[in-house]
Amino acid sequence: TRAKLGFDKPLHEQYFSYVVGLATLDLGNSLRSRTPAFELVMERMPATLELTIFAILFATLLAIPIGILSATRRGTPLDGGIMLFAMFGQSMPSFWLGIMLILVVGLWLRWLPISGQVPIIQPLLDGDFQTAITNFPDAIRHLILPGITLGVFSLARNARLVRSSMLEVLNQDYVTTAKAKGLARHTVIMRHAFRNSLIPFVTIIGLEFGFLLSGVVVTETVFSWPGVGRLVFNAINQRDIPVVQAAVVMFSLLFVLLNLIVDVVYTRLDPRIRLS
Repeated sequence: TRAKLGFDKPLHEQYFSYVVGLATLDLGNSLRSRTPAFELVMERMPATLELTIFAILFATLLAIPIGILSATRRGTPLDGGIMLFAMFGQSMPSFWLGIMLILVVGLWLRWLPISGQVPIIQPLLDGDFQTAITNFPDAIRHLILPGITLGVFSLARNARLVRSSMLEVLNQDYVTTAKAKGLARHTVIMRHAFRNSLIPFVTIIGLEFGFLLSGVVVTETVFSWPGVGRLVFNAINQRDIPVVQAAVVMFSLLFVLLNLIVDVVYTRLDPRIRLS
């Protein structure tokens, strides 16, 4: 095994081989299946992307209205209830939440499936659009429980971020001027305050993707989701180092790519950034 991994070579040769393999996306074969490590990761990546995208959409689409509602009802019992939910959401371990959802929603109520995956992205990549459309309803049912488990922490944190950002923007002079002109409250909030409050939120979305990718290891293991997270969990238990390395590199590349996209979106939201 040492010879196959190159551990019997001098350190400078090991490092050079690693850099060359990294540049060519070739970190060797799995010690268990003898399959190229990156090939194993790419086979599982569509399932992980489905789960991560669902969790981001779940957290984002709920956090924005909840945060705005909390900011515009500051000091009311509703605001207090939302902040209490956010506190519990950020302090709740994801594996515990996943197990509770499996017990209550999956086993007791039998509303949703508790394991497995129905693919959407892979048929789209293969050009089989009919299968993707056919799979969509059942795929969403399989995504709900693991998606909620993965996204609750992000939902709670993002709701607090939107609230604090909205409160800061609502105290700006241009918002006060808009109110003084007699504009409707809804217009002031959505047209003048909401867009400017999104700027710090967009920054967090880029970081959020990296956080969710790190969380898929636990979530995919709890729900037997056939993604990269579960692959990494099994590889760690089996000491399959090339697979773990390939997964870490792939997650890093995705994280960098998404942050580049966030920078582009930034310029659309704030013209001052585009001009500078």
